[in-house]
Amino acid sequence: MTATQLAPDLSAHLDWLNAPASTLLQQRGRVVLLAFWHAGSAYCQNLLEDLRYLHGKHADGISVFGIHSPKFEAERDAKLVRKAINRHTLRFPVAHDPGYVTWQHYGIRAWPSVALIDPHGRLVEIRTGDLQRDALDAAVTQLLEAAGAQNERVYETVQPSLRPEGRHALAFPAGLAVTQSHLYVADTSHHRVLECSHEGRILRQFGSGNPGLLDGTAADCSFTAPRGLTVMKDMLYIADTGNHALRRVRLLSGEVDTLAGNGRPGEPSGTLSGPAANLPLNAPWDVAGAYDKLYLSMAGCNQIWEYDLGKRSMQAIAGSGKLGLVDGVGTFAQFAAPAGMALVQQSLYVVDSAASAVRSLQLANGGVQTLVGQGLYDFGDQDGTRTAARLQYPLALALDPRSPLLWILDSYNNGVKMLRLGGGDLRRYEIDYRLHQPAAIAATHGALWIANTDAHEVIRVDLDGGTVRRLPVGE
Repeated sequence: MTATQLAPDLSAHLDWLNAPASTLLQQRGRVVLLAFWHAGSAYCQNLLEDLRYLHGKHADGISVFGIHSPKFEAERDAKLVRKAINRHTLRFPVAHDPGYVTWQHYGIRAWPSVALIDPHGRLVEIRTGDLQRDALDAAVTQLLEAAGAQNERVYETVQPSLRPEGRHALAFPAGLAVTQSHLYVADTSHHRVLECSHEGRILRQFGSGNPGLLDGTAADCSFTAPRGLTVMKDMLYIADTGNHALRRVRLLSGEVDTLAGNGRPGEPSGTLSGPAANLPLNAPWDVAGAYDKLYLSMAGCNQIWEYDLGKRSMQAIAGSGKLGLVDGVGTFAQFAAPAGMALVQQSLYVVDSAASAVRSLQLANGGVQTLVGQGLYDFGDQDGTRTAARLQYPLALALDPRSPLLWILDSYNNGVKMLRLGGGDLRRYEIDYRLHQPAAIAATHGALWIANTDAHEVIRVDLDGGTVRRLPVGE
């Protein structure tokens, strides 16, 4: 592995968000990984996970820098990026590049991409895409060994770069489920799931609070960044996003087990059956279900998967795996990082976060139809007819139990939208409360429950009176 050309230095126009400004000259003698990412991408979140691993494994010989290059208009705001840094617990320096200056200097064409720079400051290669941990690990190891053999390697401990959030009872909650008697909250960055009363009093905690993939009792088990939740009978099902796993809580006993997933992202294909540890998933962001079937939105592979509880097997039922906004039947359709879902009889409604779209999947025949949304780079904040309406990175939706109406969290527009089924227009629902990138919503008769994620709180909206109340979960 050789390189002859010096890597372009880091632009002086970068906005360093969690560390002092750096240059590549300061890193001579160390291998540098320069990661280009954007906050809303499931692919990028997989890459960040791998970079955290490599940063820890090779801390005495590598420097990792994140270069945030926005896709969405909202991602030009440095405050939003700072929240993403803390949500993903990034301990390496991150610079914001809203003008794409460094992106252009390196000729980057897609998110995520990693530029690998040797100890002499020479550009070795640029890798595009996620799921590259093993390849990057091997490349870094080779460069470090060569530098050590030639006495050119610089050994030192890199100080972590982090400007953490203040202390909150909740940390970036991103999943909700409501029953007649309980409210369930995915306390995502605290790596736990809470069972609460409707008034916000914590009754039980599932998960030790330490990230990991461990089954067992409510106190002994562990999750990693859980998100989507759904309750069926006496079971709570969890999209354990950081573990790339589908988990289950037996609500009568509090015991937790794993239905699918082995802790690392994989490339699921075809029909999967067998022991849970052998079933690779890729960033499940939400789970919905009825009877003996569960449905997972796999943001990391742009598909909707079905899990058969009786057979303990899985299969892809919609989405080719390619990132796109294409209607069709089954795996001939294309999704773009599907996130929140709502199951309405034989129709599964899905928000496609990367395409700023709302889709419908007919479970009877596999037909996928776009209700709102025009393309991967066509987004905005526009009410109106379905062809004119625009969203920006929607993350969740819920069916109103009183009428055929979908409530949609338009996350990057910090708003709640309404879409009446059967051909209705998209309209904003005004609430007298400031939202900060909300990521989960649930609807009951007369009320909306919203995870106001970047504000670390859950609120309840009274639909009849219009009042908004913050729930004191854990306070």
